[in-house]
Amino acid sequence: MPAKPSVAPRDWASQPPYVYPGYKSTVKRGPTRPLLPLKSALVQRNAPVYGHEDIGPLDHDLTRNAARNGAPLGERIVVTGRVLDEDGRPAAHTLVEIWQANAAGRYVHKADQHNAPLDPNFLGAGRCLTDREGRYRFLTIKPGAYPWQNHPNGWRPNHIHFSLFGQHFASRLVTQMYFSGDPLLALDPIYLSAPERGRGRLLSRLNLDVVGEAGFALGFEFDIVLRGPHETPAEA
Repeated sequence: MPAKPSVAPRDWASQPPYVYPGYKSTVKRGPTRPLLPLKSALVQRNAPVYGHEDIGPLDHDLTRNAARNGAPLGERIVVTGRVLDEDGRPAAHTLVEIWQANAAGRYVHKADQHNAPLDPNFLGAGRCLTDREGRYRFLTIKPGAYPWQNHPNGWRPNHIHFSLFGQHFASRLVTQMYFSGDPLLALDPIYLSAPERGRGRLLSRLNLDVVGEAGFALGFEFDIVLRGPHETPAEA
């Protein structure tokens, strides 16, 4: 029988608090009472099993999976990396989902009323399964910054949302990937809600070698650790 997945303690010192006043919505939704521990049997329960038949051939390619009459506008990028468990082992065949704004900083969602154009050829959502080495790969458009209502003249930096299920219930992770050097990072309460020691784990690394075709797109690497001492900070 396969060994049960281990559950390492979280690195709480690198994780954002549940309630971070600078990020106003956490004050309304963050838990204020002590957390209830789950039984170990529930914590170690295996995650759903996904097969390749559950993933469409273009699900990983956000430049084509919603195209109607041409390519989406904006700067093409490749986003790739490895998903690792708490012991540094690859999390193989795990589901990775992303969603993002378009190049103008607008989401395809009725709640987004930002006065920026929608792109008829860009949905802003994709998914894939990691391979045997825990590697994932997306082709997409670099998202634009956009204003939000958290504080006066507040703008979110360029970012991509990630959702991962991992190998068991306790490795579920929702996080955001940012781009190094973005001047809005120093002004963003969501990014700043992560303690300083963990913020570097939220930044992608420019690597042109991951693209495969010279002159086609910029390449960015973003490794994700699901739990343990090097865990990627979760979204506040």
